Amino acid sequence: MKGFPDDFLWGGATAANQIEGAYNEDGKGLSTADVQTCGGISGFKVEIPGLDPKYKSAYDKLRLVTYKDNGHFGASILVKMNTYPKLGSPTIIDNEYYPNHHAIDFYHNYKEDIRLFAELGFKSYRMSIAWTRIFPTGMEEVPNEKGLEFYDNVFDECSRYGIEPVVTLSHYDMPLELSKKWNGWADRRTIELFHKYAKTVIDRYHEKVKYWLTFNEINAIIHSGFMTAGVFANDEQLLEQASYHQMLGSALVTKYAHDSYPTLQIGCMISYSPPYPYSSKPEDNLEAIRTFNLRTNYFGDTMVRGYIPEYKKADFERRGIDLDFQENDVRTLEEGVVDYIAISYYQTSVAIANPENEKFTQANLTQHYFNPHLKKSEWGWQIDPIGLRYALNLLYDRYHKPIFIVENGLGAFDTLNDNGTVNDPYRIDYLREHIKEIKKAITVDGVKVMGYTPWGCIDLISCSTGQISKRYGFIYVDYDDLGNGSGKRYKKESFYWYKKVISSNGENLGE
Repeated sequence: MKGFPDDFLWGGATAANQIEGAYNEDGKGLSTADVQTCGGISGFKVEIPGLDPKYKSAYDKLRLVTYKDNGHFGASILVKMNTYPKLGSPTIIDNEYYPNHHAIDFYHNYKEDIRLFAELGFKSYRMSIAWTRIFPTGMEEVPNEKGLEFYDNVFDECSRYGIEPVVTLSHYDMPLELSKKWNGWADRRTIELFHKYAKTVIDRYHEKVKYWLTFNEINAIIHSGFMTAGVFANDEQLLEQASYHQMLGSALVTKYAHDSYPTLQIGCMISYSPPYPYSSKPEDNLEAIRTFNLRTNYFGDTMVRGYIPEYKKADFERRGIDLDFQENDVRTLEEGVVDYIAISYYQTSVAIANPENEKFTQANLTQHYFNPHLKKSEWGWQIDPIGLRYALNLLYDRYHKPIFIVENGLGAFDTLNDNGTVNDPYRIDYLREHIKEIKKAITVDGVKVMGYTPWGCIDLISCSTGQISKRYGFIYVDYDDLGNGSGKRYKKESFYWYKKVISSNGENLGE
């Protein structure tokens, strides 16, 4: 093969809770994303137990979850579960700013935004459906028709331009009511409610949407049980139970789609940051295998192979985790294996067996051991294009399933010039180098890659910080971190560059 396949799905990616806004319009219910603040702006200041002071400034920028506890209001750091209260219920608090409530108002501007995607030449658009637009609390028997109509309109607009939707069923939001009622996915009852929701939208849109994903970055539960699964607690048992329930839910939905609409393609989606051993020491190499298995491969192995791997069963036993396994679960996982694997890739990591004196780099959701051979973004994410080729090879060798890169990109401060232009050569450089490595993985290594949809193709609300100033897009949206601005869309320099990349099927990288 000389280059990218002719049917390669170039495009871009967003999530409903980070772009739509209209959080309480047309019957939409509150979601777990609707109680998350913007980092550094909240009136609450949260201390992290045992935190090294040199990391304080980084954590001060992370978003909070607001809650009510015995009549008092408080807040926890979204991705630091040791700051969650033992009791308390997530809630909206007066005079707090919640950026997802308005986001970039895609709900009222979807036609303009999709037109811009079409001008870019998108073959695909990875997006998500907000569960709470369809079932506001998750427990209704009848879906909200206004919510269903909105996504009908979005998919019809995509079809008008020949853009293939790639739809995530659950992308870091779920009904807030289920979180408050029984800690979301920690309770097995959520599986059936999710199945009802998924069945409703798949039945409705199966002729408009071919490619589906069940959960976004399902393994990110290790960073935040509330963000990914509605678990507002710092409890390993609850988190492992929630994660297991999500994979059961994924399997049930996958089997339903396969049985009902055989032409549909159902995928899982994993945050993929493979670790390099810090050294050639045997201990570091074993640590790399261990961390990669428990943080990443467990989820892929279960959803792609159809069973819980032995190393994870041993981990459960070692930690005293006693999951609620039921008789039909084994069959459910076996019958619900996915057709393809979607990944987000932003960086690699480093595994060290004895990290006493090693340096960290703070990267929003996680701390990583510092890799001295790599550069860092403005948010501390280490930049490793070759690591993407490495990741693709690892993943394809393990599963031999098609891979869809549905997130990759550079968050950076962009400046809107007086003439309405944005110069972002740093973003072009980042994406160019990663695309080169994808091409090598396809043409040199024989990896089957379906498509590439860079994250935040239009500026949106950051998941980890709630900021819009952490911009990823090819399209600049004129809002600041407090939601001030005209909301007008502007094409960045990278817009015109990426348009040439797509029109040339990856051959013209503008070098």
